[in-house]
Amino acid sequence: MRNIRVAVMLLLALGMGIAAVVMAAYWLNSKSSVMTSHVVVSKEDLQLGTRLQPNMVEVVDWPSTSPIKNPMTSVQQASDRVVNVPVFRGEPILMSKLAAVGETGGLSAVLHEGRRAVTVKVNEIVGVAGFALPGTFVDVMVNTVDVHNSAVSKIVIERIKVLAVAQDVSNLETKPKVVNAVTLEVTPAQAEKIDLARSVGSLSLVLRSQVDMQSVSTLGARKDDLLEGSESPSSSLTGVLSSAMSNIKTQVAKLSAQPVRTPSNASKSNVPMTDKTEVIRGLNKTTE
Repeated sequence: MRNIRVAVMLLLALGMGIAAVVMAAYWLNSKSSVMTSHVVVSKEDLQLGTRLQPNMVEVVDWPSTSPIKNPMTSVQQASDRVVNVPVFRGEPILMSKLAAVGETGGLSAVLHEGRRAVTVKVNEIVGVAGFALPGTFVDVMVNTVDVHNSAVSKIVIERIKVLAVAQDVSNLETKPKVVNAVTLEVTPAQAEKIDLARSVGSLSLVLRSQVDMQSVSTLGARKDDLLEGSESPSSSLTGVLSSAMSNIKTQVAKLSAQPVRTPSNASKSNVPMTDKTEVIRGLNKTTE
């Protein structure tokens, strides 16, 4: 009889324990589902202009304490969409990182509305030693002649975004890369300026800071600006002669301004006086 009671108590305790475990598991699952949400993330590093395929992304549970604005929530939503910015592995796929629906990918997918892509031929010097990488900003400078047939270098377009170097549109690397062509994102008017500039002179790229938004207006640099402050031998000789003539004229003017000295009365009084006698002989009068 006592053994039956013990067995019943054990079975009752075991049942209550199992029920507690089941209820705790159910509570934890419901709690975790409330605190997380489904978010599509990248399974690999994606370059700008890549068309997403189902094997490139996956759905993960994202903590609700770190909310994301406009995330993709299913693989079907992200499939066949084109990314317009580089995406790293494990990074959420957001709507703002995708091109418009219908884009086929490539460089055209990353162009903003109203913008154009123009390619400029460069070398190691023109391409700022390979530091003009995708995503950086440059100024375009042209070297040509002005209306007076004088050589001039001037910045004609400022703050132009580099879309690609050669055929690479990725900016996942920060190492300099020397290439023979750089593709820039410009407005139609800027594209016309670049085309005209490379037909009348040679182009150079000037790398600028990512945060520098200020526009600067310059007059351009000319040969006279390079030789400013220097003098030729003929001009130096002319300057020396002019200085000598000026000194001579100054000395002559000083001499002309000096008064002429005349003998004073004091000097006349110093002349020794001699004794004289007046003699009258008839009608004649003489002094001896």
